[in-house]
Amino acid sequence: MSRLGKIPVAIPTGVEVTFVENLLTVKGPKGTLTREIKKDIAVAVEGGHVTLTPQKTDNAPALWGTYAAHIRNMIAGVTKGFTKVLEIEGVGYRAEVKGNILVLSVGYSHPVSLEIPAGVTVVVEKSVVTLTGHDKDLLGQFAANVRKVRKPEPYKGKGIRYQGEYIIRKQGKKAV
Repeated sequence: MSRLGKIPVAIPTGVEVTFVENLLTVKGPKGTLTREIKKDIAVAVEGGHVTLTPQKTDNAPALWGTYAAHIRNMIAGVTKGFTKVLEIEGVGYRAEVKGNILVLSVGYSHPVSLEIPAGVTVVVEKSVVTLTGHDKDLLGQFAANVRKVRKPEPYKGKGIRYQGEYIIRKQGKKAV
């Protein structure tokens, strides 16, 4: 039994939630998000709450809490939004935004260009890249793609990391 799935999801003022033919739509001040809900979970929108109930299938217990968390994230995204902060560390490593493209110079012989998806805004200040958006899935995937360009290495700590991420440092060669 899901503990998160049992709790009804509250709908704040200014947010409109509709569920039609297995498609959940959440509209708020920051934007609109949609998600397809499998038939294993029954969704009811009534009285300022979204209630989820599992059907009698094998996948329903696993999906129950997952969809409850997705709906909470959708509501939080259209009201407050989400932010991911990446830090670039290394001599000569830098990032810049050109239109809707993020250009990273991180030690390769060429700059790496990543297209910024719609719904995500990127702000670069010195060696800090701030990503904001209302879709948590899209934002997290883009942040992971940026980090994947140059993962932090354990010897000198150079690379792109999330803010607050701890990298376990290794000791280099020992001179005898």
